[in-house]
Amino acid sequence: MAWHNRAFTAAAAAVAVAVCATIGSTGQAAAAARERTTAARTQTTAAAGAQTTAAATPTPYAFAEDATTVKGTADTTDAEQLAPGKTYRSSIGRDAKLYYRLELDDTSNAYVSATAVPRPGTTVSYSDGVKVSVQDGNSRNCSFSGTTHFGATQSPHPIAAWASRETSGNQYACQTAGTYYVVVTRSGTTGSSSGDWDLELSYVSEPSLKKAAGPTSAPEAWNSASPHALAGSPKRRKGGTGFTTATSLRQGIWQDGISPGQTLFYKVPVDWGQQLYATADLGSSSHSNGGNVGTALVMSLYNPVRGFVDDIGAGYDGGQRSAALDPLPPVAYENRYAFNDRVSGMRFAGSYYLVVHLAAQVADKIGDGPFGLTLRVRVDGTAQTGPAYAGQAAPRDAFDVPAEDSDDTADGTVGGSTGTGDGGSGDSSGTMKLVAAGGIGTGSVLVLALGVWRVVARRRARVAPEDADTASAPVQTQPQPQTQMQTPAPWERGAPRGW
Repeated sequence: MAWHNRAFTAAAAAVAVAVCATIGSTGQAAAAARERTTAARTQTTAAAGAQTTAAATPTPYAFAEDATTVKGTADTTDAEQLAPGKTYRSSIGRDAKLYYRLELDDTSNAYVSATAVPRPGTTVSYSDGVKVSVQDGNSRNCSFSGTTHFGATQSPHPIAAWASRETSGNQYACQTAGTYYVVVTRSGTTGSSSGDWDLELSYVSEPSLKKAAGPTSAPEAWNSASPHALAGSPKRRKGGTGFTTATSLRQGIWQDGISPGQTLFYKVPVDWGQQLYATADLGSSSHSNGGNVGTALVMSLYNPVRGFVDDIGAGYDGGQRSAALDPLPPVAYENRYAFNDRVSGMRFAGSYYLVVHLAAQVADKIGDGPFGLTLRVRVDGTAQTGPAYAGQAAPRDAFDVPAEDSDDTADGTVGGSTGTGDGGSGDSSGTMKLVAAGGIGTGSVLVLALGVWRVVARRRARVAPEDADTASAPVQTQPQPQTQMQTPAPWERGAPRGW
């Protein structure tokens, strides 16, 4: 009996020691977790401050990572060849005219776009711009030459112009296979800088149709009424800094921040038969210097081959302003037969680009920003079956409508908290893992000690040897994600255009 009592006492002591040791280690782990959480919060706060500072500095244009450097020539003799589906990087001086070469068949359509990017420190005037032409071997233009100017903002930012060689419709020139030339011309005035502009050249090839598309004239009637304004809470979505890094937007209300001199790129998938509507709201500023900029905000729309479609501008004096594109026609193949960009540009299904620029002068007249930017995007109409192409576009996905993407992967601010603040999933998950680990360790020690205790008790009762003991591990509680709610920005429709 004395041995049993000593064994019982030793088991109880072992249990007490094990529990105390485990509780102590769990407490130490919890304290360490709290220290790590505090450090993480400090790092997150510092990172947020750094991001705010970085956001106030305009980001340079993001050229395509796979762009091939090519040099434009002053004449056609030594012009370098561009390949369909490829993107190129070049540069152009003031008042220069550069040539690049194309080798075309007699069936496909060719589209070439040139994005002009003034370098830092450049000044531009109203009439400064870039023009693109496609010409045959006899210097005949294959289409209307596309020209884009910086316009009323007189603020340096990326602008794009386009031209084409088409084999469909009522075209007469440029129908044969052979050598053609892309001509990029820079126009300027005495008020602009003489430094070079960088160029990004995009060449897209569209195959012919298996059979005639039908009408060879643009539709004369379509729904041109403005839709009701979208309502609801906006979601955060950070814009890209170039065509190749444009951020995908679906129908909805999206918020971002924009600084003076900054240009943001977004892309919206629009299918055949659908209409695109877009509005840009510039939020009010509580730190206005009392100045006014006549055309401060400009939103431009480009089609899937970076062809200019339309733009809209608005002035800014520190009070909220809104600028909406006029209703555009539904995407249709026959739109290409129209004479104006707003209709002819809506000729393909695919990703349409919204490019938003805030004039650099806003910094002097209003403040450094960044200022709140809200985009309201609507895509109306049921997607229709497009024309049957006889071949493959280059690049292959040029006219594809991307599959539905997730809003949660935008910038980490939609669909739940990703920070390490109070209640955030980053904080609770790490702490819960430590607690769960401590709980499992405690359970294992207790099971072991209780097993010894039970053996002693059974021996005292002179029972048969016990069966294997089983115990359930503690259930680990998963932290519940939290949805970050945001307040919609002020909305004002019908603001006058700032042209």
